[in-house]
Amino acid sequence: MRNIAALNLLKIGEIKLKNNLIAAPMAGISDEPFRKLCYRYGAGMTVSEMFLANSDVWHTDKSALRMISNDDVGIRAVQIVGSDPDEMAKAAEFNVRHGAQLIDINMGCPAKKINKKLAGSALMQYPELIKKILQKVVGAVDVPVTLKTRTGWNKDHRNCIEIAQIAQDCGIKAITIHGRTRACLFNGVAEYESIKAVKEKITIPVIANGDICTPEQAKEVFQYTQADAIMIGRAAQGRPWIFEEIAFYLSHGQLKKSKSVDEVEQVVLSHLDELYQLYGEYKGLRIARKHVNWYTKDYADSDQFRRLFSVLSNTSEQVKTLIAFFSQIRNNQKS
Repeated sequence: MRNIAALNLLKIGEIKLKNNLIAAPMAGISDEPFRKLCYRYGAGMTVSEMFLANSDVWHTDKSALRMISNDDVGIRAVQIVGSDPDEMAKAAEFNVRHGAQLIDINMGCPAKKINKKLAGSALMQYPELIKKILQKVVGAVDVPVTLKTRTGWNKDHRNCIEIAQIAQDCGIKAITIHGRTRACLFNGVAEYESIKAVKEKITIPVIANGDICTPEQAKEVFQYTQADAIMIGRAAQGRPWIFEEIAFYLSHGQLKKSKSVDEVEQVVLSHLDELYQLYGEYKGLRIARKHVNWYTKDYADSDQFRRLFSVLSNTSEQVKTLIAFFSQIRNNQKS
């Protein structure tokens, strides 16, 4: 059994990460402000939102906001999604020209609007097409290319071992496996048996993903699957500091002290400020709503606050209301 605490460096191709904890790419969430927070609070790498392999949309405002920039912190990793090998190769080249240091290929997204275009996890039904896509993308760029996938299309068709072996043969430098089939969506409980089986069959780094919500679960997944790294997605929503909590637990064998109300308040306010700067008033305050909902959901009696916050129509009101909320939380703790 490897020493979990010693798992502090992951190498993907020639790229060295500062640790083995990765922030998952999540559509509508993993924008630059969120990635910056995850990196600041312990993620060894963050990955951008899905970038469509469709050159018709690359110069739209939406795509521009999703573009990686040379100002991004840490390793500049971009996830691309599509089903046409040539278009995927072009998307990889386009992002590398604009500063991407690593390209990740999405074959794990279960969303219908992605799958109906034969992209995301729908590709798991077509190993030969997967092979063509991987060969094209790897051949098109001189940065490491990774793959994110699921355990299979459904429970009767788990083929992640076959896909992982194809990926390794095509020059993919690491593979992330979400412990569910496409049919599972995000329901039920992630199964790690398939991830463990893949790790036993290939030599490139294997990254485990799915239902890792606590430091204790992170340690268990590492030990059971023997994965080289873990990827955290939904558990980082409203808790981007989960990465430093996991790192602390793996190193010290005990839980890190929880963030104080003051500390959480500062994280939320700085996050909102970044959102407002990036998106402007109209869009920024709307995106802020979901993040504030996640940040505050575990505080007692916060339901009324979240309902109020969801209808505020300018950024200054949002900030003022948020400060008042945290002030009330502090007063309640003192009384």
